[in-house]
Amino acid sequence: MPSYILRRLLLLIPTVFFALSFLFFLFFVLPGDPAQLIAGGADRNPDPGVVARAAERYGLNDPVLVQFGNFWGRTLQWDLGESFINDRSVNDILGEKAPRSIRLAIWAVILEIIIGISVGLVSAIRRYSLSDKLATVGTAAAAAIPAFVLGFILQYAFAVYPERHNWPDWAQMKTSRLGPDAWTFFFIPAEDQWRYLILPAITLAAVSTALAARMMRGSMLEVMRADYMRTARSKGLSERAIVMRHGLRNALIPVITLIGIDFATVIGSAVLTETVFSWPGIGSQIADSIRSRDLPVILGLTLVVVITYSIVNLLVDLSYAWFDPRIRLGQGAEV
Repeated sequence: MPSYILRRLLLLIPTVFFALSFLFFLFFVLPGDPAQLIAGGADRNPDPGVVARAAERYGLNDPVLVQFGNFWGRTLQWDLGESFINDRSVNDILGEKAPRSIRLAIWAVILEIIIGISVGLVSAIRRYSLSDKLATVGTAAAAAIPAFVLGFILQYAFAVYPERHNWPDWAQMKTSRLGPDAWTFFFIPAEDQWRYLILPAITLAAVSTALAARMMRGSMLEVMRADYMRTARSKGLSERAIVMRHGLRNALIPVITLIGIDFATVIGSAVLTETVFSWPGIGSQIADSIRSRDLPVILGLTLVVVITYSIVNLLVDLSYAWFDPRIRLGQGAEV
């Protein structure tokens, strides 16, 4: 096991290197002079002197390979540079945005785990029943509705409509841009900040919850037909004990993979949800930085997303050994 973990951690090095290197060189392939964009934009005809000073300040006059080497030299010291747009340290921007995205991802995954696994389990146990049919229709609808559409619907239902009809404050879950003081902890929102978190978390979790429910149903149905389940029934065990003790843990293995990938993905790719709810997280910041060609911010935040994604995948793989003791990671076979 330790050797397996070490090998997986070492794989982070080429993964991070090639991902960030690709983005770095793509920046210089795209049309437009970066220094001119920094100085005010290509359409505004900035003063040539300002353009020259911008290029000199950020080292854009150096050959691309020299800039590439300087970038990795700083990154290895966890110096992610400064934003081209507002001169803020990328480390500071990351420290401001990461807690918000992590908190949103945590609560979205909590909803996915509770609702997705529960609905899928009930659907499998009560196959072809009314509850199974309703769950199938509901998960199909949730998976089909785009995130930005669902976000606007929830905003209208729980923010705009209640405000127009003077409903109590508890129903007004309208999201606004929150200051950093409200985001002290990753997990538990401060004071009354729950209402700012509920709707974005539901929106972000909708599609992944539907997929988790469908996968849980299919996996559980397959497990219930396994030989060891029939053996457990022949021993006279109750159906509840058979399902929860023997079936659930084995059926969870593919669902764990989906949930782990979802958690790593939503931290950096929840652009639509964060945009709809004005949520100042990593996803919306990356989108804004791409529009403004703010390379240091793009690379710095992408670095964190790639590392998070790789580490979560490692934790998912390690969890297999707990859910299914037959699996021995690093040996490449079941024992």
